[in-house]
Amino acid sequence: MAFSITTWNINSVRLRIGLVQRFLKRAAPDVLCLQETKCPNDSFPVRAFKESGYPHIEIHGQKGYHGVAVISRHPLSDIDRRQFCGRDDTRHIGVSVRHGRRPIRVHNFYVPAGGDEPDPEKNWKFAHKLDFLDEMKAWLGEGATPSTLLVGDLNIAPLETDVWSHRQLLKVVSHTPVETQRFEEVRAAGGWADVMRTIVPPQDKLFTWWSYRSPNWETSDRGRRLDHVWASPDLAKKATAMEVLKEARGWEKPSDHVPVTVTFK
Repeated sequence: MAFSITTWNINSVRLRIGLVQRFLKRAAPDVLCLQETKCPNDSFPVRAFKESGYPHIEIHGQKGYHGVAVISRHPLSDIDRRQFCGRDDTRHIGVSVRHGRRPIRVHNFYVPAGGDEPDPEKNWKFAHKLDFLDEMKAWLGEGATPSTLLVGDLNIAPLETDVWSHRQLLKVVSHTPVETQRFEEVRAAGGWADVMRTIVPPQDKLFTWWSYRSPNWETSDRGRRLDHVWASPDLAKKATAMEVLKEARGWEKPSDHVPVTVTFK
């Protein structure tokens, strides 16, 4: 029985609910994980998702900022909404998806972007990002339990081929050495597999985000891979396909991220 999951930083779920419905009609994943929903729980567009065939919805949101949600065709249980760094912001939700003989555990993350200055002493947002990653490592470092996925906007492009220019972005937040090193420490500590790179070879360019500041984003293709799908080793071996829906960046009033869907056998 195949299982598919999509991660998408939607940059306001209420503003772009029409785009989400368009995507669901086209791709029909079993589970959709959204980040940066920018929506308090009581204002989440639950009805629109139910009308699209997704009756199981878990939300961790706040007004105007951050926010994550899991929308599913299948029942969800064991809900966990974890706070990081002692801050009351909404950057994680964990659920168990009832699919097949064994539930699939899903962690949906929205890691802090980190601001513009890659200096933790001058920029508290960057310091927060590094602290967040350290806390993720400590929490997840005991190893990825079987049948577990970690997805989301992790706001780091770890490989040279995850950015349009490794040399020019070495001092730009999201691709600095201190971030990419922290990123790899988090992944390695839990034994997570970078599923996107098990399907697309590491030597090939792979992007999921194109800046709003680039009016010719498609022509210049100055992208970064900020969105990720990690899996426990048992699930990683079952990954069969991936789609990065680049065309969604060209839809009317789009998010600057596009949906990433991975299918497992």
